[in-house]
Amino acid sequence: MARMDRAARRTGDRTNFYDDVTNKIIAELEDGRLPWVQPWGTAAAKAPLAMPRNAATSRQYSGINVLILWGAVIQHGFPSQQWLTFRQALSLGGNVRKGEHGTTVVYADRFVPDDEKRRAREAGEEATAIPFLKRFTVFNAAQCEGLPENLAVEAPPPASGMIEPRVEALIRATGIDFRIGGSRAFYVPAHNYVQVPPPQAYFEPINWHRTALHELGHATGHASRLGRDFSGAFGTKKYAFEELVALSGQSAPCLTHH
Repeated sequence: MARMDRAARRTGDRTNFYDDVTNKIIAELEDGRLPWVQPWGTAAAKAPLAMPRNAATSRQYSGINVLILWGAVIQHGFPSQQWLTFRQALSLGGNVRKGEHGTTVVYADRFVPDDEKRRAREAGEEATAIPFLKRFTVFNAAQCEGLPENLAVEAPPPASGMIEPRVEALIRATGIDFRIGGSRAFYVPAHNYVQVPPPQAYFEPINWHRTALHELGHATGHASRLGRDFSGAFGTKKYAFEELVALSGQSAPCLTHH
């Protein structure tokens, strides 16, 4: 009975995962990502047409993992087909950047439990192998830093003219650690840096400037600058106040058009 319960749980896990993958593929096919919610897309994808590979072992991924990882490359605009776990990144002398979200892949195989081996010996029968499915979280090499040079991925520099010169000069003048790359825009108070996707990922050039200045607006609140309170959780008055401060910086790109 216990063996049947374990098998049922494993079957349920597989079913749930298959459903998750199926729903994700359907969502990608239907292109449900809305430009007015996120003003950037996948135009920055630079990954070569190749099989996804584990960066630590050089082993190619197979089966459903290929579709999952290709989908992640397309969705997030990753410039690499190299993937690795959190621990593998550490073992290579690097680390996954704070705030990055991984992609779930699976390893499927069969094994024979010890109690099944004993039962088979006593009954003079052949032991029955039980299938299992184990989930892993992997990160694209572009989501990591400090990796060996042969694995490190640098975001391609923006094409000439994509960043308005006066905005570019303003960014430099702030002295803030400003990084271009990845698929998300954010400011990390603990590490005091801003990161935004590359300009070529945006549907409209002005939206890159709005996003960049919005995140720089947050960075002005660092303890070394204006010392604003970042402790407010989403939905609180403190959070709303900080967002209003950052939103006030988004009008700056409009000045470049007059």
